[in-house]
Amino acid sequence: MNIHAIYPGTFDPPTNGHIDIVRRSLRLFSQITVAVSANPAKAPLFSFEERRGFFLQEFGGAPAFEVVSLEGELLVGFARKIGAQVIIRGLRAVSDFDYEFQMTLMNRRLNEELETIFLMPSEQYSFISSSLVKEVASLGGDVSELAPPSVCSALAKRYAP
Repeated sequence: MNIHAIYPGTFDPPTNGHIDIVRRSLRLFSQITVAVSANPAKAPLFSFEERRGFFLQEFGGAPAFEVVSLEGELLVGFARKIGAQVIIRGLRAVSDFDYEFQMTLMNRRLNEELETIFLMPSEQYSFISSSLVKEVASLGGDVSELAPPSVCSALAKRYAP
């Protein structure tokens, strides 16, 4: 089956958990679109182009893979516009479920043909969040096992004394 999936998030920055979800999604779906969104409640550390670059360094050679900006429109409308049938969401812990459940029900109300699939990251990445990675890096901690090398390098430059 030809199924186009969209993986939305702020990805500021992408972590190894995000990379794990994309890698596994590429085995499940014929096309993956990573939709990098702006979160109005947060000031991003990295620009869209930087975040796009982090993903492309990991998956740039993968067929039917793209990274796009999602700004100023509902995810369900954007998914319809690009022909995506599935939303991919990562669940790290039970605490993520309540928020994701609400979002899934709202998205279903707005577009009942769009399905949401929840993927859990591999166990070693289940505690990682972008916020945690940034905090550890900002305090000089080692994030090399938490994020891809390109992200670690960019964080080291951003937080250099």
